[in-house]
Amino acid sequence: MATKPRAIFEDVTTTQRPAAVAGAIDRGRPDARRWVRLWLLALFALVVVMIVVGGLTRLTDSGLSITEWDLVTGTLPPLSAAQWQSEFDLYRASPQYELMNRGMTLQEFQFIYWWEWGHRFLGRVIGLVFIAGFLGFWLSRRLAPGWAGRLLILGGLIGLQGAVGWWMVHSGLQEGMTSVASYRLATHLGLAFVILGLIVWYANLLSRRETELLTARRQAEPRLFSMSTGLVHLLFLQIVLGALVAGIDAGRAYPTWPDMAGGFLPPDPLSLQPVWRNFFENAGTVQFIHRMTGYLFAVFALVVWLRASKSPHASTRRAFHYMLAAMAVQVGLGVWAVLSQAQLHVAITHQAVAVLLWTLVIRGRFLARHPIPATIRGR
Repeated sequence: MATKPRAIFEDVTTTQRPAAVAGAIDRGRPDARRWVRLWLLALFALVVVMIVVGGLTRLTDSGLSITEWDLVTGTLPPLSAAQWQSEFDLYRASPQYELMNRGMTLQEFQFIYWWEWGHRFLGRVIGLVFIAGFLGFWLSRRLAPGWAGRLLILGGLIGLQGAVGWWMVHSGLQEGMTSVASYRLATHLGLAFVILGLIVWYANLLSRRETELLTARRQAEPRLFSMSTGLVHLLFLQIVLGALVAGIDAGRAYPTWPDMAGGFLPPDPLSLQPVWRNFFENAGTVQFIHRMTGYLFAVFALVVWLRASKSPHASTRRAFHYMLAAMAVQVGLGVWAVLSQAQLHVAITHQAVAVLLWTLVIRGRFLARHPIPATIRGR
């Protein structure tokens, strides 16, 4: 049947389009995405504090002050003189007391005890915050398929970190040991940064709706994403090497820069047998490797920054500007730590800025894959 001709100024009737379907996590409660992200940011803050307190625990040689692992009863510190004396007696039976702290007073013991107790208490708080948050969101149906699995992986790593922490402490309670094994310390710190990185990535994913992320992926910069992925891996290696340096107090071995005891290489870099031990236990060799990897990271970070500076997205360029600034500060702190023989305030600042740099590199990598398109006004 022929249709009736329409006058040139006649209104056109349009068919109403169905509303766009929200992404998976957006199909539940309307505030789910925002609240899950806030919960993750709270976990992020707790993990950062945990890393800093862990660094202070190591720098003050406090990590072996508690010689038992009591997940429930160990939550409470000693509350009476008798309990303090009991804890002190347990510590006095440890190799660290016998070989390094013989004659320590109860008051001196209490100082190192509080650092280790605080570190363990924070670990318990992180575990409880995760469990309470996950169950709350899951039971209220604020977690859509896909996100429950991601968050369970995060929870599994948090639980594993507790086990690794005790595995590390246990190594320092063996005969002849005055500190934890550097290999286990590096594993413990490395896992902490993996957990932190996962939280940062998840929080970035939740900062925008899934439909926005899908749209952003069409403007991704694959080359910059690939380069920043390599930068993340190199930074992770440098962080683990830093833990090895801390584990054997290698940061105090050669307080000169840019040389090491007057030369490019430290004296006797391969003096231990078998040779492979030098790369983990020789203070000069470990510090040298940490220095060289730091230089390599700085150069690579500059190359990635140059590539990012050509990005058409202002937010991506800005993210890598921040990364480069943090990298410059970290290099300066590294040199200062060497020259000061890893003084407490310098060493812990160096570790804290490592957390900042790690966060900024991951943020830059995220924006390389999910750029924020600039508005016309923004351009």
